Amino acid sequence: MMRSLWSGVSGMQNHQTKMDVVGNNIANVNTNGFKKGRADFQDMISQQLSGAAAPTTEVGGVNPKEVGLGVQTAAIHTIFTQGNLQSTGVSTDVAIQGNGFFVLQNGEKTYFTRNGAFSLDKDGTLVNPANGYRVQGWMARELNGEMIVQTAASPTDLTIPVGSKDPAKATLNVNYACNLNKNTPEIPPEGATPADIAKGTWATEQKIYDSFGNEHILSIAFTRVVGDPNSWRATVQIDPENAEFTQTRVGLQTTDGQTNEFIVNFDNMGTLRSVTDSAAAGSNETGEIILQASFAVPDANPDEDGNPYRQTFNINLGEIGSMRNTVTQSASQSSTKAFSQDGYTLGYLDNFKIDSSGIITGVYSNGTNRTIGKIALASFTNQGGLEKAGDNTYVESNNSGQANIGESGIAGKGSLLAGALEMSNVDLTDQFSEMIVTQRGFQSNAATIRTADTLLETVISLKR
Repeated sequence: MMRSLWSGVSGMQNHQTKMDVVGNNIANVNTNGFKKGRADFQDMISQQLSGAAAPTTEVGGVNPKEVGLGVQTAAIHTIFTQGNLQSTGVSTDVAIQGNGFFVLQNGEKTYFTRNGAFSLDKDGTLVNPANGYRVQGWMARELNGEMIVQTAASPTDLTIPVGSKDPAKATLNVNYACNLNKNTPEIPPEGATPADIAKGTWATEQKIYDSFGNEHILSIAFTRVVGDPNSWRATVQIDPENAEFTQTRVGLQTTDGQTNEFIVNFDNMGTLRSVTDSAAAGSNETGEIILQASFAVPDANPDEDGNPYRQTFNINLGEIGSMRNTVTQSASQSSTKAFSQDGYTLGYLDNFKIDSSGIITGVYSNGTNRTIGKIALASFTNQGGLEKAGDNTYVESNNSGQANIGESGIAGKGSLLAGALEMSNVDLTDQFSEMIVTQRGFQSNAATIRTADTLLETVISLKR
């Protein structure tokens, strides 16, 4: 009778523990990134009344007689199934799709979390606003004019330089492509009317920038060479309305001693064959046709010889013999124009965005995008072995294994989704069912205690 009494007590105690787990799950049904717990039971040690007997030639074997002494909690598992993703539209909210944890730093202590509800502090550092823990990753470094993220380095705090400047960059390359109409009429060398000039000219314009970030207009006018059916004369001008001040020159190897004109030659298939500058230095080799152009930059200090400071950039007409991203000549409407240039004016960081690999890209007011950094993720051999540290965070334990910190999408780490949060993986239907089962289990064990008490009362009353 006493064994059943204590069995009932252990049953009530452990069902209370399970109810605590269920209650905590329900309490965190709206906690971002929360992972539900699950309590598992196992029986306690059993008292053996008699042992097992092996069979003999006369009788068969006898099973052992054992009385169980109750129940105990075998484990409380953390279930790391994926929670639903909820769009928030907040650029600093990040959700993990798949395995992995965000890495947070508090002094020398490292924490891990699935909650990606981040924000910026006054210094622009990406943090968890609930406790100030700093999100870890890698800041980009400028190498040869390009922003590079070195993920092999140790993770550090991520800082978004809000309001920072992106210095102006002078145009270094302008790329031309598309078609010059073979049927464009030649402009008569004498007596040409304005209408003749307009019909025989394909004029293009493109914005470019000097080293100060000032905007200029690059104008190239293409006209047919009289008497040569497959050649076009190109006249280059920077800021045509002030051409006498900009003093534009263009050449194949240098602009020294050159004028502002060059000749483009095509073969009978309409593909680019060569270019001739004003010094008649032809280029018929296979490869890209790149001309140098230069102009006098207004309001700039003169060079060492006292001459106006000239800015040089490249004009790329495409590859000889190619039809792709190259100037061609065909009997269809003219469409040649500059499709790209690499200069820009001064800009300020207006916004930033995070892609699925965790790269943080700054969006500047001058239209440029620059890599700022990359968010780190951690994975574990046994993520179920992590210890909960409060604030929706985890820390390493002896059975979790060391954190493998690296890029998303590598070594079992999932991808990221910015502007969204991972919701709790608690299913209320499942938890309410668990609650009912737990409640009935508790009541049944209470009934066991009451029944055992009745038996004890009967025994006590025997002496009356």
